[in-house]
Amino acid sequence: MAAERLPGRLWAAAAAALFLGFGAASGAGTPEAGGGGGGGGLVTCGSVVKLLNPRHGVRLHSHDVRYGSGSGQQSVTGVTAVDDGNSYWRVRGKTSTVCERGTPVRCGQAIRLTHVNTGRNLHSHHFTSPLSGNQEVSAFGEDGEGDVLDDWTVLCSGRYWDRSSEVRFRHSSTDALLSVTGEQYGRPIHGQREVHAMAYSSQDCYWQAMEGIFMKPSEAPLLNPETYHGEL
Repeated sequence: MAAERLPGRLWAAAAAALFLGFGAASGAGTPEAGGGGGGGGLVTCGSVVKLLNPRHGVRLHSHDVRYGSGSGQQSVTGVTAVDDGNSYWRVRGKTSTVCERGTPVRCGQAIRLTHVNTGRNLHSHHFTSPLSGNQEVSAFGEDGEGDVLDDWTVLCSGRYWDRSSEVRFRHSSTDALLSVTGEQYGRPIHGQREVHAMAYSSQDCYWQAMEGIFMKPSEAPLLNPETYHGEL
């Protein structure tokens, strides 16, 4: 299938439409607001979410500020603020695929997380992160399209990614895990935490879906009922 694509100037407008309840496609899912406590239910494609790292109490965040070293790409950080509008990410199918809106994300499925306000995808590669020396995580691409280094595999227990559960994201190309270990930036993003990828698993690598708009699963049967499992 052809990949999803939105002009850059429409990303913020699309997010606003979701929050106003107009983001559902006919025959797919319908939007459901999510509160601040994670809550029950499944995370689905097309949902717009904030992701909390419970160990450090920060939400996955990005902004149009580039790294001064490494790749020089758009930086990805963790912020303690709950209401920061730059912490929303859209759940999408992996590169060059479309995951139909409202389809539950399976454990073991590869996805993209697209930063709503800039249209760039959560990305990693073998550049070194600026503070901890781990693997750099950035936001990459234009209008929601980048490359295969934007793909992350959801590791969780059970069959689907549940909003009440903590999950991990394994970078599909390097096998490193999305994580936070507490290093803080100075100016111009004072107090924000470094987000990076690590080769080994720890409590620093777990994330939970929190605030956002979650597309309800379609009532139609899933085309592929195979169960996918991710190691905990």
